[in-house]
Amino acid sequence: MTIRVVVADDQPLVRSGLRTILEAQGDIRVVGEAGDGEEAIHLCDSLRPDVALLDIRMPRMDGLEAARRIKSTRILMLTTFSVDEYVVEALRNGASGFLLKDATPEDLVKAVRAVAAGDAALSPPVARKVLELARPRASSSASAPEAVGELSAREREVLMELAKGLSNQEIAAQLFLSEPTVKTHVSHILAKLGLRDRVQAVVLAYDLGLVEPRHLGGDDW
Repeated sequence: MTIRVVVADDQPLVRSGLRTILEAQGDIRVVGEAGDGEEAIHLCDSLRPDVALLDIRMPRMDGLEAARRIKSTRILMLTTFSVDEYVVEALRNGASGFLLKDATPEDLVKAVRAVAAGDAALSPPVARKVLELARPRASSSASAPEAVGELSAREREVLMELAKGLSNQEIAAQLFLSEPTVKTHVSHILAKLGLRDRVQAVVLAYDLGLVEPRHLGGDDW
C-alpha cells in the first residue's frame, strides 16, 4: 500500500529535499506541495492524502492553524526548534507528532510511516518534555468531558496506561489482556472521546490530571 503525502513548507528547497527523501522509498509518494497553510488545507481537502507534513511556521497561515482545520488527514509537524509551546499547540490541534528539520532521512521516513499507520511520531523523552510544558495549562479544577464518563472501567484502565506512553504490547502485559483486545479498547477510547490518535489521548489525560510527567515510560508509541 502506497502512503500518499502532502508536504507544506514555505521554502521550495526544503520541499524538494523532503520529496526526494520520501519518494526514494517504494511505499511513499508525495502527491502535492504547498507553500503555506491555506494551500495545505486545499490540497488535503482535494487529494485526501494519508499524511500532511506541515512546517509550523509558514506565511499567510501557519502549520498550527492548518493542523486545526485539516480533519481528514493525519498530521506530522516539522520545526527548526526544539520542544516549545508551538509543539504543544500542534499536538492540541490534532498533530500526531513532530519532527525536527535536522532529523535524519531515516527518522523522517519512520515518522511518516508511523503516522500513516495511526501511531504517534513522538518518542517518550520528547513526549515527557512536551507534556511538562502542557501540564501548567491544565486547570487543577478541570472536570473530565462528558465523553470520559462514558468509558467503561476497562477502557479507563487502558487510557491510564496509554497516557503513560506504553505500547499496546506493554499495556496488554500490564493488564493481562491480549494485544488485539488492547488495540480494540484503544480504538473505542479514541472514538468515544473524538480523538485522532494516541498523542491526543495522552494530552487529554495530562490536561485532566490523570497522570503526571514522571509516569511516562514505554519506548514504542
